[in-house]
Amino acid sequence: MRIGLAYDLRNEYLAAGYSEEETAELDRPETIDALAEAIAALGHRVDRIGSARRLVQRLAAGDRWDLVFNFAEGIHGQARESQVPCILDVFGIPYTFSDPLVMAVCLDKGLAKLVVRQAGLPTPDFAVVERAEQVEQLRLEFPLFVKPVAEGTGKGVSPASIVHDQSSLLARCEELLSRFHQPVLVESYLPGREFTVGLVGTGPEARVLGTLEICLRPTAEPNVYSYQNKEYCEERVDYVFVRPEEDPVVAQAEQIALAAWQVLGCRDAGRLDLRCDAQGRPQFLEANPLAGLHPTHSDLPMICTARGIPYQRLIGWIIESAAKRIQPTQPIRQPAGAV
Repeated sequence: MRIGLAYDLRNEYLAAGYSEEETAELDRPETIDALAEAIAALGHRVDRIGSARRLVQRLAAGDRWDLVFNFAEGIHGQARESQVPCILDVFGIPYTFSDPLVMAVCLDKGLAKLVVRQAGLPTPDFAVVERAEQVEQLRLEFPLFVKPVAEGTGKGVSPASIVHDQSSLLARCEELLSRFHQPVLVESYLPGREFTVGLVGTGPEARVLGTLEICLRPTAEPNVYSYQNKEYCEERVDYVFVRPEEDPVVAQAEQIALAAWQVLGCRDAGRLDLRCDAQGRPQFLEANPLAGLHPTHSDLPMICTARGIPYQRLIGWIIESAAKRIQPTQPIRQPAGAV
């Protein structure tokens, strides 16, 4: 197949004047190189497209692909991860990972939690704050955890995210509302173990790849998997591969993760994050349907490495899952004057 590769390079946005924090979710050149090499090694022809803007330019020039390996995070808007899937849907071009609706819902942590809670799966009680004056109306018990509703990579998360009183809650909400220009998620703080669960496949064919426990070292910011801890994870965090057959809590976390993955409609591969409450019961925190794929630094490949699964095989599973959505070639009916 001719496979296009859509992505956002962090260094390009840094060169354009964006900050380190603004670009934290974007990718390094070595990640894109590794993806391109793995796709080519599987026997496909790789065409590096780049960002959503470049995708639009290429489509306008008449370029098409059998499949697009969509790895573009986007940088503007709360539905930014939906931008490339939306464009590709317009042109009827299949792509890896979730569709625009799922991408948007999962990026909005409040919406994702609503879906998961409605399905009867455990998630900490929460509220979404759009204006600071709403804080006094909240009826949640302290301690609480406060973070932007639609950010990843720990952006906006620090030890100050754990608040124990009304004045601290108000101050933290005001700071995040001003800084990120989006609503704030306030949820019950979970003090227990933290897991990230990797999955591959779609719908009833989805399966758990494995689980890492997030263990903070003494050098880390305490009690929270923060932006700084993630940025300097090599010095601050131990990622411990844990097995469900040896640990009933891990088994429970994996069951919840798989159920949430299917309820949310996620596709091909990704991760779900869970944390345990004071009684040791795992609860859903958030879903990442566009998980990092750096061969050695990203959680999903790290899970595969712990299981002895080569990186190329992981990429192959993703492509095989997405390729099932390729339809027989047929003309796409467009109105006169369309690109």
